[in-house]
Amino acid sequence: MSEPSKITLASERAASSRSEDKPGWRFWDIFGVGGRDRSLSVFPIHKDEQPAPTPRPLPITVYTPDSSLASPAKMLRDMWRDLLASRELAYRLAVRDISAQYRQTFLGILWAFILPLANTLVWVFLSGSGIVAVSDTALPYPVYVFSGSMLWAILMDAVNAPLRQTEAAKSMLAKLNFPRESLIVSGIYQTLFNASIKVALLLAVLPFMGVGPGWSLLLFPIGLLSLVLVGTAIGLLLTPVGVLYTDIGKGLPLLMQFLMYLTPVVFPMPKAGIAATIYAVNPLSPIILTARDWLTGFAPEHITAFIAVNGCTALLLLGVWIVFRLAMPILIERMSA
Repeated sequence: MSEPSKITLASERAASSRSEDKPGWRFWDIFGVGGRDRSLSVFPIHKDEQPAPTPRPLPITVYTPDSSLASPAKMLRDMWRDLLASRELAYRLAVRDISAQYRQTFLGILWAFILPLANTLVWVFLSGSGIVAVSDTALPYPVYVFSGSMLWAILMDAVNAPLRQTEAAKSMLAKLNFPRESLIVSGIYQTLFNASIKVALLLAVLPFMGVGPGWSLLLFPIGLLSLVLVGTAIGLLLTPVGVLYTDIGKGLPLLMQFLMYLTPVVFPMPKAGIAATIYAVNPLSPIILTARDWLTGFAPEHITAFIAVNGCTALLLLGVWIVFRLAMPILIERMSA
């Protein structure tokens, strides 16, 4: 072999060895030849490059004709998992609905204040003119009615939220598979947002009415959450029937208006008679009374009944949640027909 040929082969071997030391395009990286165990790729490979992380496998859901009640433990785990998975979607739905609620209104959030204020003015006029006889209250009567009307409005929002959210999401339910709990959680978010506006406006007005909240105001969030808990349980109980029959949604405001007169919202607790019995056995009475006492700085007189009602409501909420999950496939089928 001639000298120039030896020099050419040596330079080719040197160039080949230098190409292995530097990152860049390689023939064997692309075509997988040359006795090297390399995957087929058209991208440059670096020596210090780390392999891509393996993606986490998605959860697999198996649908069977068996009832979820056959395995209560698995059903409770699935309920909790779907509740956690629904938080982000519920937040997005709540932001959308709240923005739409106040987007085309001139008064905006003041509507959360106007309706209870109008109810207060009506009852103050009826009481002051002698048309309706109202017994004495520990609070000034305007404060008693105004605070009660605000608390009752929060309860009504919580009652209406589950049915309203489910009705508004009929098209989503028929086309998409998502955690149904996101509708309920979205309604709770909206109720808490509107309740915070009502409470802030109420606290701003109370000093002008001669009432200064005390340290018990720190306990008022418990009363507020109790109102939302009770209202959500009642609303969720009515939702499966209300989706099938619109009479529920149309008659619910009338029922709640009648129930308000059987609760110490505008009238104080009667001392004797059948009215006293009705007010005493009404489970909403200790909720309203205790929340109002904490809000206005009074010591609650019905704290034992308040705790008992909330304990029973928590069990009721769990039960109606199970009924809601079991009924949703049937409701979706009926809505899609």
